[in-house]
Order: sequence, then structure tokens, then C-alpha cells
Amino acid sequence: MANATDAIDARQSSATRERFFSAINRASVWLDALGFSWLTPILKMIAGDNPREQVGELTRVLVIPLLGIALFLLAWSSLAPQVQTSLGAIPGPAQVWEQAENLWEDHLREREKAAAFYERQDVRNAKLVAAGKAEKVKHRNYTGKPTYLDQILTSLFTVGLGFLIATIIAVPIGIASGLSKTFNGAINPLIQIFKPVSPLAWLPIVTMVVSALYVNPTGLLPKSMLISAVTVTLCSLWPTLVNTALGVLSVDKDLMNVGRVLQLPTRKTITKVVMPSALPLIFTGLRLSLGVGWMVLIAAEMLAQNPGLGKFIWDEFQNGSSQSLARIMVAVITIGLIGFMLDRVMYALQRAFTFSANR
Repeated sequence: MANATDAIDARQSSATRERFFSAINRASVWLDALGFSWLTPILKMIAGDNPREQVGELTRVLVIPLLGIALFLLAWSSLAPQVQTSLGAIPGPAQVWEQAENLWEDHLREREKAAAFYERQDVRNAKLVAAGKAEKVKHRNYTGKPTYLDQILTSLFTVGLGFLIATIIAVPIGIASGLSKTFNGAINPLIQIFKPVSPLAWLPIVTMVVSALYVNPTGLLPKSMLISAVTVTLCSLWPTLVNTALGVLSVDKDLMNVGRVLQLPTRKTITKVVMPSALPLIFTGLRLSLGVGWMVLIAAEMLAQNPGLGKFIWDEFQNGSSQSLARIMVAVITIGLIGFMLDRVMYALQRAFTFSANR
């Protein structure tokens, strides 16, 4: 009886362990997509997997990258003081971190000023209402200096707008190009001509066109922001367009023939046959487009004077104070980190909406 009980307990323990490992393997897909692949070996060690094997995996995905970052910081801190510029020595990691903290403190002070402004406005309006002068009540927005976090949000909104416009344009054209050899032959020369054009070449044209046509009665979308967004669109739509066309061309011909045999209308052929098969390459194009758009945005904001990270860098460069170089380096690191996170988000979406997510 005892042996039978032990056998049942062992089977139950084994089944529980298998379910746990199955859950870890499913979660590892998303952990990898979001940049947290180092959690997988830790979870497997907790579950009782081979420690030697998982420690080796943890070393590969976490320890070695951290060691590389540590060596980079060490080299930076030792070599930076030896490079002299017109603003003094290149700031090291400690000086850059100090300026990052200063920018955060500036943000908090500005938020306190905004809160105090709205509090005074509410008190004033309440007194006017109490005095029977409700017609004199006014609600004004706080117009203080945008903080570093405000500029980050502005840049994210701008690149998101430009990327959205690029996607709306590129995906339908890419599908049409992949489905029709005639259309592809007509549009391919234009793609090859305009794809290499620099954002600095597009910007003057976009500025003149937007200045001539733009009407913004609400003030919700400043002209400088639209100029930057359109420039991002013109430079970032090509990877999505090309990869969408390649994705459509790579659809299994047997699937297309089945669609013809079933006499599916064009709309259903695209939504039921073409899009599911082409999605992996479409998302690859979207990831590339978002990366290009994020790089282009900084140059566009510098020249269009859109109040984002690009303008922050330009203003600090023009300022020329002893802190400017460290603040510019804070912005450079911020741009890199945000670019990495945007790519991870797009990769996670790709895993969620393509067949590879279930492999």
C-alpha cells in the first residue's frame, strides 16, 4: 500500500512539474520578446531543472551583457576626462547621471508650479462665483516651460503619428504591389528613387507644403509637430512597403489557387489568405520602419524646432553651458533606450499576431 501511495505521489509530482515547465516555456516566448529572457533560466532553476545548464544560460543572457556594459562604463569613465572640448572635458557616467537627476528634479518643480497655478485659478474662480460674477470666470492652461519628460512624450507622440500615417499608406500599396505585377512594375522605380532620400532633403519641401496647406483652428497639433511627423512618414514608409510586397509575393501559390477555385472576392482573398501569410514579413517591415522613424525624428525636430528630444539637444548645443554636454549625453542614452523599448514592443506584437507566436 505504501509503495502504491508513493507511486501516485511521484506521478502527481511529475505531472505538476511538467505543467510548471510547460507554463515556463510558454512564458519564455513573451519574456524573450519583451527583453526579459534572463528570467527563463531563473524560473527553470526554481522549478528544479539542471542548475549547471541554467546557470550557463543565465550567464549567456544576463551576466555577459552586464559585463559588457560594465566594461563600457569603466572605459568611458577613464577615457572621458582625457578628451577636452570647447565646453571642457567629456562628462563621465557620474556627471551624466547627475544631470539626469537634475532634469527629473526640474520636472518635479515644474509640476509643482503647474499645480500651484491651477490651485490659484480655482480659488479665484470660486471667489468670482461666490460674488455673483460667474461671467468673469476663466480657465487658462498652464504655459510653463516644457520639461524633459514633456519633450520625451512629445517625441513619442510625433513618431507615433508619423508611423501611423506611414503604415496606413505603405501596407495597402505593398499589398497591391505584391498582388499585381503591373502595379509593382509601375511603382518600383519610384520606391528605388525616393527610398534613399535623406530626411534633411525632405524637410524643406515638407515645411513649405505644410505651411501653405495647414489649418489648425484648435491648436491641438502644432505646425512644427506635423512637419516632423510628415518627415518621419516620408522616410519610414519604405521598409513596410517593401516587406509587405515581399510578404504577399511569398504567399503559398496553392493557397492563392484555392482562393481562385472557391471564387473568393478580392477583399476576402486579402483578409483570409494574403494577410495571415504575409504578417510575419509585414511586422518585420513595421519594426524597421519604426526604427528608421525614431532616428529620423531627432533630426526633423532639430530643424523644425518641434519641442521634443531633437529640439532639447539643439537647445543644449546652442546653450553652451558647462552642463550642456552631459545633458546632451543624457538625451542620447534616452533615445537609445526608447528605441530599444519600441523595438521590443513591436516584436512582442509580432509574436502575438503571427503564427510564430504559437511555435
